[in-house]
Amino acid sequence: MNTSAASPSVLALSGGIGGAKLALGLTQAMPPESLLIVGNTGDDFEHLGLHVSPDLDTLMYTLSGKADPEKGWGLASESWAFMQALEALGGETWFQLGDGDLATHVERTQRLRAGEHLTEIISDFCRRLGIASRIVPVSDDPVRTIVETPDGDLAFQHYFVRERCQSTVSGFRFQGADAAQPSPFFLEALKAPSLQAVVICPSNPFLSIDPILAVRGVREALQTCRAPVIAVSPLVGGDAVKGPTAKNLRELGHPVSATAVANYYRDFLKGFVVDTRDKATVPEIEKLGLTVEVADTLMTDLESKAALARIVLNFSQRCER
Repeated sequence: MNTSAASPSVLALSGGIGGAKLALGLTQAMPPESLLIVGNTGDDFEHLGLHVSPDLDTLMYTLSGKADPEKGWGLASESWAFMQALEALGGETWFQLGDGDLATHVERTQRLRAGEHLTEIISDFCRRLGIASRIVPVSDDPVRTIVETPDGDLAFQHYFVRERCQSTVSGFRFQGADAAQPSPFFLEALKAPSLQAVVICPSNPFLSIDPILAVRGVREALQTCRAPVIAVSPLVGGDAVKGPTAKNLRELGHPVSATAVANYYRDFLKGFVVDTRDKATVPEIEKLGLTVEVADTLMTDLESKAALARIVLNFSQRCER
């Protein structure tokens, strides 16, 4: 695998819609070719015989301007003839695959079965979609999020989509993470002299970022990284904008607060960005030994995404000193 591309100046860890929003903002606030985005693959699964990579696809569709602006995932102006035909035949329809989106999964699956690595496939997709930044999976080896509940374990998509996050969570584990090799792009970037910042996007800490951190050697590499590691809180006004972050925090015994998220990352974190509606948590977070920035983190359009990205990049420079 060719890993000789120019070293990035900014590395972002992303999962879910919130992560993709900030990643898009970063492409507007800096030279996009200097940005490397590491995507969560804990959500990946095989469905209807196809390899589906929801978080990687959300990043690709968002950065290429093809994402559905209402849902934040999937393709805009999607059609659903395949799902309608599948339903008529009595097939599984709990996980919706649009007709255009289906082409992505079919092509990826064929190429994986032919022996290509997921990194190579995503790189080629990004090139064809006109994405200047690099998007890489955390690993080419399978890492699968398993949701532990009092009623038994659930595969991630069964919990997240089929059950709509209704089950009470008692823990998570990341199957295959201890044996998985991190993407060489990821590890090289963390060690590169050109790296100026690592950004943990406002993603669910347990479902989106933990699968990345669980891959062998990643957390240790972040702890020893010379560039400042900055995280953006996924909470706004003490609650999640979308998704089960607040519910997960509560069920796992954490306070539903920006402070709890900052504390969760504190072993490798240098700075933390909180929303203006959570500025009361600043003194608590500073007691953790972190530098704190207060900003409007609610990203509603391209301008607000880019504005937050500029704040994060400027903040990372202050954290270097």
